[in-house]
Amino acid sequence: MEYTDKNLTCSDCGLGFIFDAGEQEFFANKGFVNEPGRCPDCRAARKNNRSGNDGGGYRQQRQMHPAVCATCGKDCQVPFEPRDGRPVYCSDCYTPVRR
Repeated sequence: MEYTDKNLTCSDCGLGFIFDAGEQEFFANKGFVNEPGRCPDCRAARKNNRSGNDGGGYRQQRQMHPAVCATCGKDCQVPFEPRDGRPVYCSDCYTPVRR
């Protein structure tokens, strides 16, 4: 199939950008059926925000809590607040207990 450059408008910033033939071919090879809605700069910014690279964005860093492993007694960090009477396991001891 022959691809030709297309002028598109970014849904985030409203600026025009070119969806060139090479990008169109790449999208087609990946099986993408929709044209990009964002310009390359806004796509990069959104990707950066989603991965948490700028400190904000969609994903927040997990707050880790100190704990002591119920099996080996080693100090560890867990992504939840430990409660009294409930065992907490370090990453080394968790897998065998889980099975």
